[in-house]
Amino acid sequence: MKNQASNNTTFEKLPSATPVNLTESQYTSINEQVAKTIFQITQLNQSGDLDKIRAILSEVLAEPLVASTTVFPPFYTNFGKFTRVGKNVFINHDCSFLDLGGIIIEDEVMIGPQVKITSENHPLDPKIRRQLILGQVHIKRNAWIGAGATILPGVTVGENAIVAAGAVVNKDVPDNAIVGGIPAKVIKMIGG
Repeated sequence: MKNQASNNTTFEKLPSATPVNLTESQYTSINEQVAKTIFQITQLNQSGDLDKIRAILSEVLAEPLVASTTVFPPFYTNFGKFTRVGKNVFINHDCSFLDLGGIIIEDEVMIGPQVKITSENHPLDPKIRRQLILGQVHIKRNAWIGAGATILPGVTVGENAIVAAGAVVNKDVPDNAIVGGIPAKVIKMIGG
């Protein structure tokens, strides 16, 4: 029982801006969960049955994936327990989510093929570069993330926003904005 409480405390500390050294003994449970997730994701990617994919993802994620949400394989995640996915979400082929810092995807979001969402980064200082700096990614309702886009740690993509194909988003995207480029910049406002 004591070990379980220790593991819960370890997991609760993860989503923060403080550098985390995952090689320390207190993070053994995280490495164990990563290994379990990788095994489950391998099973998911070998399936062509959307119901089975949904069932496996419901085990990987902290909450069950609702029936109105569709994920096309292959799909990749390193952890899964810090990803929340809403209703009527569509995630296309070959997406990759690194979620130790947390990923929230609200209802009605569309995510194109080969999108990368990472809530994990590394310090600039080479002495501690093998540590992680975590920053939650939040994609708000009805956003559309175009093919091949990359969303970096700490970014919020606003409601109804569009991220153009191939964009690299390193700053928050306002509601109703269309952003594109590397780094992504506001191209125009929807309805404006």
